[in-house]
Amino acid sequence: MTTQSKPFFIYVRKSTDENDRQVLSIQAQLFELHEYAKREGLTILKVFEESRTAKSPGRPQFNLMLAEIEKGKAQGILAWHPDRLARNSVDGGRIVYLVDIGKIQDLRFPTFHFEATAHGKFMLNIAFCQSKYYVDNLSENIRRGLRQKLRNGVWPNRPPVGYVNDRNTRSIVVDPGRPRWSAKPLSCMRPANILSTKCAGGSTVSVFYHARTKPCPHPIFSTRSRIPFIAA
Repeated sequence: MTTQSKPFFIYVRKSTDENDRQVLSIQAQLFELHEYAKREGLTILKVFEESRTAKSPGRPQFNLMLAEIEKGKAQGILAWHPDRLARNSVDGGRIVYLVDIGKIQDLRFPTFHFEATAHGKFMLNIAFCQSKYYVDNLSENIRRGLRQKLRNGVWPNRPPVGYVNDRNTRSIVVDPGRPRWSAKPLSCMRPANILSTKCAGGSTVSVFYHARTKPCPHPIFSTRSRIPFIAA
């Protein structure tokens, strides 16, 4: 069976991680991959699309794609880069094993060359290892940065209600677009720390918002009002 007659699956993935924003969007990946398939004369049988991180196993569409490959429905995968397929050792190992046993006869990437040879599988393993190293190293760097923020007395999480991120100082500051917490709504807190729907003077919970301009639910308002950083 020639490369042109082998049925291929397209797999596109966009991570939900904020640190993966620079990767091509799903729409951009699809456009590039379909253009690549036309140039190379590849037969596309099905497209698998996913918006999940690949740091750990368990992606439904990825698992479904491999299950159909094991059944012989396709012999090749077309993706933007090996890191779209796997950023963990389990999924990367599954891909290489399916190549070993002949279930996957071809892998195509516009940004990476692969051949089903000993050297090709070795280089594919290195690509998967590099993808995993990137994730592991990024996690260590983020944790180190959060620990340093704590040592500096800086809030290390998403800004609480009434605060926003300052990208220049990499800290959080008071949100100038929304009023600070007032004593009147907080004085309406019951002993059980549950905010009444209506407070004295007619104020309600709906005046408090998340960073994304969504009304702050009662439980979140109640919990965050007990944080020393906010209460101060």
